[in-house]
Amino acid sequence: MYTRSDTAMTQKGIHTFEEIMSQPAVWQDTLGVFQARAADLQTFWEDGAFDEVIFTGCGSTHYLSLVGATLFQHLTGMPTRAYPASELVFYPPYRPDKKYLLVMVSRSGTTTETVEAARVFQEMGAGQSIGVGCDSDSTLMQLADFALVADSAREESVAQTRSFSSMLLLVQLLAAYLGGKGDASTLSAVPEAGEHLLTTYHEVARQLGEDRAIERFFFLGSHMRYGIACESMLKLKEMSLSYGEAFHVLEFRHGPMSMVNDQTLMIGLLGDNTYTHEAAVLQEMQARNAQVLAVANQHRLEWPNAITFGVDLPEWGRPVLYLPVLQLMAYYRALMNGQNPDQPQSLTAVVSLDNLR
Repeated sequence: MYTRSDTAMTQKGIHTFEEIMSQPAVWQDTLGVFQARAADLQTFWEDGAFDEVIFTGCGSTHYLSLVGATLFQHLTGMPTRAYPASELVFYPPYRPDKKYLLVMVSRSGTTTETVEAARVFQEMGAGQSIGVGCDSDSTLMQLADFALVADSAREESVAQTRSFSSMLLLVQLLAAYLGGKGDASTLSAVPEAGEHLLTTYHEVARQLGEDRAIERFFFLGSHMRYGIACESMLKLKEMSLSYGEAFHVLEFRHGPMSMVNDQTLMIGLLGDNTYTHEAAVLQEMQARNAQVLAVANQHRLEWPNAITFGVDLPEWGRPVLYLPVLQLMAYYRALMNGQNPDQPQSLTAVVSLDNLR
C-alpha cells in the first residue's frame, strides 16, 4: 500500500492523497448507509407514484447527475433527465400534469444553485425530492423529503474525490434498488476492488501524470461512463491546470480527432457490449501517435497502458471503479505542474452566490 512517504510528498496535496487512498474504507461505510435506508427508500418510492425523475447538481455533481440519470432510466424504465441546478432555477421544466422526483446531489449541501433549485421545486409543488450528500445537517439535506448521506466521505480538499465516488455509489444503488436489480450486498466486492486498483495501478497513474511529453488529455466514455469521463476531465483541470476534454466515445471521430498528435493521451472508459466499437476509436488515435490508456472490466486487446477491474459485478455496479486511478493521475500531474491539489487555483470548496433570484 502506498503511503505519504512512499510518494515523497511535500505538504502540497496531503489531504487529496489521503482522501483518494481512503476511498475503499469509505465505500464500505457507504454501503452500510444505503442498506440501513433501503426499506424506507422503497416505501418512499412506492408512495410517490412519480411520473418523471430529474437529477441535478453543480460542477462535479452535475457530472454525477449525468451518470445517475442514465443509470436510473436504464434500470427502472422511468423517464429521467439531468440538469445543472442553475437551469432548474432559471428555467424550471416542470409540467403541472406530472409529479416529479428531484434527486439533488451536493457534497456540502449548501451550494447556492442547488439549494435554490430545491426551493423553486418546493414552491412550484412539482413533487418530492431525494438529497444525496456528505453532510446530514446541511441545508439541502434538511430541505429534501428523503436523504442518502455519506457523512464519512467529507473532505478537507477543494476538489472532490472520495465525496464524489461515495455519492456516486449511493446513486448507483438508488437506481439499481428501485429498479429491482440489486442492493448493497450486490456491491460488497466494490471496496476490495478499489483497494486492488489503487495498489496495482498506482505507478501507471504516476507515470502518466508525470509524463511531460503529454500536453493534452481526452477522456472518452459513453452511456453511464460519459459522466465519469467528464468528472475525470474536471479533476485534471481543477488540480493540475492541464488541458483536457471529455466526449462520448464514437463522437470523437466527428471533429475532435483533429486535435490528436504525439503529445496526446487518450483515456478510454470501455463498456462490455460496446468494447469492440469503442476500442476501435482508441486504436485509430494510437495510429495517429497518441498514447492510450484503456480502462475496462476485461480487455480483449493488448494495450501499452491498461487498467483492468476483473470483478464479478454487474455493469451498473462498476462506474465508481473508473475513478480512483484517474484521480491519482490528476494528483500527480498537479504536483508535477507545481500546483497544490488540496487548494486549486481560483477555486473554493463551496460556491455561494447572492441574489440568485
